[in-house]
Amino acid sequence: MAHANEKEIDTRTEEEKAIDAWLPITSDRNAKWWYSTFHNVTAMVGAGVLSLPYAMSEMGWGPGITVMLLSWAITFYTIWQMVEMHEMVPGKRFDRYHELGQHAFGEKLGLWIVVPQQIVVDVSSCIIYMVTGGKSLKKFHETVCPDCQPIKLTYFIIIFSSVHFVLSHLPNFNSISLVSLAAAVMSLTYSIVAWACSIGRGIEGREVSYELRGEKTSDNIFMFLSALGDVAFAYAGHNVVLEIQATIPSTPEKPSKGPMWKGVWVAYLIVAVCYLPVAFIGYWAFGNVVEDNILLSLEKPVWVVAAANLFVVVHVIGSYQVFAMPVFDMIETYAVKSMRLKPSTLLRFGVRTTFVAFTLFVGMTIPFFGGLMGFFGGFALAPTSYYLPCIIWLIIVKPKRFGFSWFMNWFCIIAGILLTVLSPIGGMWTLIKQAKNYRFYQ
Repeated sequence: MAHANEKEIDTRTEEEKAIDAWLPITSDRNAKWWYSTFHNVTAMVGAGVLSLPYAMSEMGWGPGITVMLLSWAITFYTIWQMVEMHEMVPGKRFDRYHELGQHAFGEKLGLWIVVPQQIVVDVSSCIIYMVTGGKSLKKFHETVCPDCQPIKLTYFIIIFSSVHFVLSHLPNFNSISLVSLAAAVMSLTYSIVAWACSIGRGIEGREVSYELRGEKTSDNIFMFLSALGDVAFAYAGHNVVLEIQATIPSTPEKPSKGPMWKGVWVAYLIVAVCYLPVAFIGYWAFGNVVEDNILLSLEKPVWVVAAANLFVVVHVIGSYQVFAMPVFDMIETYAVKSMRLKPSTLLRFGVRTTFVAFTLFVGMTIPFFGGLMGFFGGFALAPTSYYLPCIIWLIIVKPKRFGFSWFMNWFCIIAGILLTVLSPIGGMWTLIKQAKNYRFYQ
């Protein structure tokens, strides 16, 4: 398919060019292919991987393995679709998820379908990363100083947030590349630590039960539904794919999908290396007593557990920034294009500081890690990663009816809708249960 050079088809006014040069997503298009690797790894391999053994304990071996492998395959297929659709229309780049949605569904309907979902995904992910960062700092403190006076989790969340009050003012995706690279390296490192230490725990010969966690059948049903949301949260990162690809240069001879797809291939191999061993080995080692964060179940070697929790902190710092950048872009775009405010450092400072403060406040108010992931994983992340790309593909590409592509897309759509409908029920049940048992002095 033809691709027109951006310089040849640029019909923007000088004011529009100046605004695009200021906005986070379109201000810098000099990224290399490996940028997409560590941005995608940072977006996907985050808090979710640590909950996968817990999700396995709620599903059991057979259903758990099936759901894990199916989710990897479905989301790998849908991320390929999004990379392909980035420049599917000759002479145009869909730099933002909602722009692709507007092309498929219409200008107004596309906004209403995509933007609310993307905002919920990005904002909820940032809130969860606030909680995860605080929990990991707390675990690090308790590990290295077991005799110290206990400190409330809310204080650790505040400490974690202080970094974001600084990093959030980096202007665009390419400016956070080093942060994202460090986060990607840390995700691979703490995933290896999690399953390696779990092997050590497993071969000690302790008795492990693989019975489902619930005491009643109804409990096990709700837990299974919640586990589906946990898996959906872990595999979902597609809401920032187009924004990441927008940072890669493109010409008719070398469209951006080439280097982007290369980066995505490597990223998904890393995802498999991180997710599957952590999920399966973690569950094998601890069975149905595993914590909703696998690192909280590990006790020794002490220095390794402490280091792994610091690795998680570094990683979720990067993950927060990757998910926050599209939100910054949306708000700043609305401010300068709809509200006609002048692009300025003061505007950017106000928008981003307010956002960090908001996610901090909600994170301190609802620090329930497992329930949040189960609810948001199905409610928001499943649509944007499991089946919305398939619906858009059917509308734009129009594959041959009853052909492989047609069947594959409808399979993903049905599976994704089931996730969206069922898993929030389990997630809300888990959230309510955890809220009843939570002690705020912890």
